[in-house]
Amino acid sequence: MHQAAAHQACIDACNACAAACNHCAAACLQEDDVKMMARCIALDMDCAAACQFAAGAVARGSELMAAICTTCAEICDACGAECGRHEHDHCQACAAACRDCADACRKMSIGG
Repeated sequence: MHQAAAHQACIDACNACAAACNHCAAACLQEDDVKMMARCIALDMDCAAACQFAAGAVARGSELMAAICTTCAEICDACGAECGRHEHDHCQACAAACRDCADACRKMSIGG
């Protein structure tokens, strides 16, 4: 993949993941057992923030892009694993977005 295309793919995956995480957190707050969803909500918020940070770093061509994307991938892994434990559609969609974003970020962390 051409470097510019890889960068855009990462930005798009990060933005999609941030949106999925924000949706998941809001939907988790509407579940009957919100306390059971507390870790999912917390990781959703962390992941959305990390994805927004990473998307900006890639868009700017930051010299710290590789480190930021490595961290974002790790956060996506954690969030995706937690969301994947829950059967709700919003959690499953979020887990899938997290996996996609982690893959795209890892491509940036090894030089894009």
